[in-house]
Amino acid sequence: MDSDALVEWYEQTARDLPWRRPEVTAWQILMSEIMLQQTPVARVEPIWREWVVRWPVPSAMAAASQGEVLRAWGKLGYPRRALRLHECAQALARDHGDEVPADVEVLLGLPGIGAYTARAVACFAYGQRVPVVDTNVRRVVARAVHGRAEAGNPAARDLVETEALLPVRVDRAAVFSAALMELGAVVCTARNPDCDRCPLPSCAWVGAGRPASDVVRKVQKYEGTDRQARGRLMDVLRAAHGPVERVRLDLAWTRDPGQRDRALDSLLVDGLIEQTSDGLFALAGEGGD
Repeated sequence: MDSDALVEWYEQTARDLPWRRPEVTAWQILMSEIMLQQTPVARVEPIWREWVVRWPVPSAMAAASQGEVLRAWGKLGYPRRALRLHECAQALARDHGDEVPADVEVLLGLPGIGAYTARAVACFAYGQRVPVVDTNVRRVVARAVHGRAEAGNPAARDLVETEALLPVRVDRAAVFSAALMELGAVVCTARNPDCDRCPLPSCAWVGAGRPASDVVRKVQKYEGTDRQARGRLMDVLRAAHGPVERVRLDLAWTRDPGQRDRALDSLLVDGLIEQTSDGLFALAGEGGD
C-alpha cells in the first residue's frame, strides 16, 4: 500500500472534525472515541462539544453523578458507554493525576477501555506508532491488500497486518492510521465504494475485477426492538426531575407489556437505572435511598 499517496490525500481532503484539531486533549479524544462507537459523526459532534465545555478534565466528570452523565448522553444510544466513561473518569482523577495515560497497556487497565480505544488514544492523542483497527480499516486492508470485498470476522491477524503497513517514521505512522480510517469511512465504504476517488495507485480488489462479497448483510431494524423499548423508558427517566412511578414507564411502551418488562429488567441489571425502596424508578445515582 502506498502510504505516501494515502497520507497526502488525507492531509488535503480530511474532514474537519473537532476532535482532530491540535489543541484537543487526550481526555477529549478519549471521549470522542467512546461516543463514536456504533454512532455516526453527525450525532456525536454536538454532544461532544457540550461535554468538552462541561467536563474539560476527567475530575470534572468524576464529580458529576451517574444520572447527570446519562442525562447528558441523550440519544447517542448504548448508554452503558456513558456509565463506563464515568467510571473511567473517576479512575483517571483518582489514580492518574487527572491525565489520560499514553501507554496502551495502562490504558487497557482503565474501566471501559478496550483494545481499539486504547490504541486509538495512544495513536491520535500521543502520536504513537501503534495499529488502530476498526471496521473501516479492516475493510480497506481486505480490499487493497488481499483483494477481498469483505474483511470477514475480526481476527488476531488484523493487528499484525495493519502494523506491517505503518510507515517507519513514528509521526508519519500516526497520520497514516488516521488516513486509513478516513479512506474506509468516506471512500472505500461497505456498500458503495467510490473507487474513482481513491488515492491509492493500486488495489488488489479492483485489480481482481471487484469480486462480489459472499457475505449476506442483515438489515438491523430498530423499530419495535428491545433497544427501542429501553430507549423509551430511558427517555422518561432522563426527562424526570426525580424518581417516577412505574405507571409512567408502563405508558411509555404499551405495544408489548412483556417486552417492556424485559427492557426494564435489563436496564436495572445494566445499572443504568435503579429502584427505590418505595418502588419508584430513577436514573442511576438518583434514587435518593
